[in-house]
Amino acid sequence: METVSGVESPLNSRETPSLPLPLPVSRAVTKLGEDINRARRRRRMTQQSLAERIGALVTTVKRLESGDPRIPLHFVARTLYVFGEIDRLSQLLDSGQDEIGLNLMDDQ
Repeated sequence: METVSGVESPLNSRETPSLPLPLPVSRAVTKLGEDINRARRRRRMTQQSLAERIGALVTTVKRLESGDPRIPLHFVARTLYVFGEIDRLSQLLDSGQDEIGLNLMDDQ
């Protein structure tokens, strides 16, 4: 690990410091997991079936539904695709709708 001013830096390391999740992030991820669980059950789909459709293991689906924040984004995206909701993901930070970003650009 490199040192910068005598302090260890993770710049050239495979390890990255683990930051605690802010409470709003934790709540949002947990809610998303609950919503995915509910959407799957409403569609009468088993966890095994969803796992097969997103190319994951059943344990991954269980972790996804329990709100595990370490689930790779592509599994979340594939799940949204299976449920016909992928457009909602693609619109999250649409640059044309980013009022703060657009206002900051205008100020420059």
